[in-house]
Amino acid sequence: MEVTFALWAITIAGIIALILMDFLTVSRKPHEVKFKEALGWSLFYIGVAVAFGIAMWAWQGGDIGTQYFAAYLVEKSLSVDNLFVFIIILAQFAVPTDLHQRVLLVGVVLALILRAIFIAVGAAALAAFSFTFVVFGAILIWTGIQLARHRNEDPEPKDNAVVRMARKRFAFTDQYDGTRMFTRIDGKKVATPLLLVMIAIGSTDLLFALDSIPATFGVTQIPYLVFAANAFALLGLRALYFLLKGLLDKLVYLSTGLAVILVFIGVKLVLTYLHEVNPSIPHISTVQSLVFIVIVLVIVTVASWLKVRKDPDARAHAGRMTGGEHHDEGPGTAG
Repeated sequence: MEVTFALWAITIAGIIALILMDFLTVSRKPHEVKFKEALGWSLFYIGVAVAFGIAMWAWQGGDIGTQYFAAYLVEKSLSVDNLFVFIIILAQFAVPTDLHQRVLLVGVVLALILRAIFIAVGAAALAAFSFTFVVFGAILIWTGIQLARHRNEDPEPKDNAVVRMARKRFAFTDQYDGTRMFTRIDGKKVATPLLLVMIAIGSTDLLFALDSIPATFGVTQIPYLVFAANAFALLGLRALYFLLKGLLDKLVYLSTGLAVILVFIGVKLVLTYLHEVNPSIPHISTVQSLVFIVIVLVIVTVASWLKVRKDPDARAHAGRMTGGEHHDEGPGTAG
């Protein structure tokens, strides 16, 4: 697929326009988002993503269209796990409900910037060294195994190393002051808890980018499609949060399913490199990847539903990369 500068410029301009629309919507009147509003925005962003994929399919053919939809599905699946962590952050820092939209939107923008950087670096590495496929594959296999091992745990954003550094660097008040990250108390400039929230969100975005970008390159090696799939999956994240926050606890097998998908894509990346070295070694096609991912997500959803019906007290967890001791203030240490 030949991607011109004009196509990049139009796509990036469209994404920036959608972000600005979100900012104007949120800034005009901060409020708690209800189900109907969240559903409308979710359908809008899914519609935009699907329309883009159909356009790619019609313009570039079925192979390119399939690569995009596979990449989008991978990113959308991983973004749901990202939502678990956002919910934990917003709860642990007791963020007022009318600020949830602002925090999530800033998190989305930070995630887009970080992933754009990782996509550029990843594309350059893959172009220069085909062995990068193996490196990316190893990262995903390790991540998937660790996520499976700690699937019933939650991360502890308050113990995040960057958050701890910020606590040492700034004087903090316990009170929020609207959307301000700094305020004045008795003439002294202090940081509000919102600064810690933004730091926790940003560092979380960084960790998710380390996993999601190799995963997306696992189903397509076209940087433009990787970027588009990431952008469209992330743009709908804010609305998806308000739509699913009451249901996420019921997806008890989501972390297990994501672990399986990450290991699968990791193996696919390794096989891609080996196939380049020796064409007699089989590789996994994009269509096969898409079918596998869909099957896993369906199994996760059905199995979670059956589990919750049998055990109504069952609760989903975000999972983590490392284990940790449980503290009184939260379910674990930094992960």
